[in-house]
Amino acid sequence: MEFTHAQAKQISASTKDEILPVFHLGQRVRITKPIRNDGSNPFHSPDAILVQPGAEGYVTHIGDWLQVIRIYEVHFIEEGSTYGCREAELVAIDDVDGYDEVEEELRWLKEHREKKAAEKAAKQSQNKGSDD
Repeated sequence: MEFTHAQAKQISASTKDEILPVFHLGQRVRITKPIRNDGSNPFHSPDAILVQPGAEGYVTHIGDWLQVIRIYEVHFIEEGSTYGCREAELVAIDDVDGYDEVEEELRWLKEHREKKAAEKAAKQSQNKGSDD
């Protein structure tokens, strides 16, 4: 299977992660396991639960830990905090309103390009008419 350059950069060497990211930036997700303090959060006691299972958030960044394990940076809305999560700890949530930001953006770009092409064609035909 051939990968594009962008896909090749996202390939995970971890056997627990999918080859390409399962979740995308801005996607709404739910955590399935509690996030415990591993000692890196000085404001909570070690092993304290920072985020309960079922908490919802949005993917804000996708990165790698030790260039092997894919980590999704998720901003949990109600907790007001951002934590790194593994792929296996997250599930996607379908937006209730059905609004697709990517589809909307692509539609706008297409309309914008068509408008610019029409303006350019009108300007060229106007310039041709004045040259005659």
